[in-house]
Amino acid sequence: MKLSWLVPLSCAFLAVAHPLASPRGLEKRSISEALYDDLFFYFKYASSAYSIVCASPNGNVLVEEFSNAITDTQGYIARDDSRKEIIVALRGSTSVQDALTDSEDDLIPYTSPGVSPPAGSTVHMGFLTAWNSVAPGVISAVRSQLASYPGYAIVTSGHSLGAALSSLAAVSMKGNFPTSPVRMYTYGQPRTGNPTYAYYVNDLFGSDAFRFVHTTDGVPTSIPQSLGYRHHGIEYWQNPDPPSAATTVQCAADGEDPTCSDSVPSGGINAAHLVYFGVLVITPYCS
Repeated sequence: MKLSWLVPLSCAFLAVAHPLASPRGLEKRSISEALYDDLFFYFKYASSAYSIVCASPNGNVLVEEFSNAITDTQGYIARDDSRKEIIVALRGSTSVQDALTDSEDDLIPYTSPGVSPPAGSTVHMGFLTAWNSVAPGVISAVRSQLASYPGYAIVTSGHSLGAALSSLAAVSMKGNFPTSPVRMYTYGQPRTGNPTYAYYVNDLFGSDAFRFVHTTDGVPTSIPQSLGYRHHGIEYWQNPDPPSAATTVQCAADGEDPTCSDSVPSGGINAAHLVYFGVLVITPYCS
């Protein structure tokens, strides 16, 4: 199926989004300043993944970069010694190969190194192929870091395609390192798997899954539920602009809240997908 959002990110910056009215009851559901700051903090890892060279991701230690030439899947592993975290960041779409990955939206059985999903779990074929192409190396590098820094938590982060890969990566981290705390932060994530996968993620992560959506971003709803897909939670919807804690709400924990971003008809890649927290999503935070 050809979806309207399947355009390399670097070609889409002239898209236009329309403003959306503030939902009723927004003030009562607004998140805390501390949570908003955390969401922005981990976004910086996702945006830095677009940088060709990032010597110090989000001001922290670069452990290693990883890539696969066939799937064009790229990202890096960083370490934050102040927060005691190992971060796996994955890059969003920038190439023709990425667009092909995005377009391979058949649901296939979910199999990945070290993961034991429930029967009936299926995920996006392109996303799974991309993640599995780098998974063994990422798992090995994280294992080595945990051996040297026991007790560190694991965090995954990504935007767009990178967000879907971040979801799969987080589940892999849970499966391979069951005694380590794992959190995921995704930004502009398209639906990644079927309801069984979504509920599996919800059960695994609960409030440790953070799925952030900016206003009218069309990518999170570009793969429709009618194809057998479902979002996992928890969605944090920032609407309307300007971005702030006061304009960001925590949505239903199951992942499909009809009063949040799912209330906006998908327009695919648009201006709202390309700017998060008031900055371009390709902005590097590398020093």
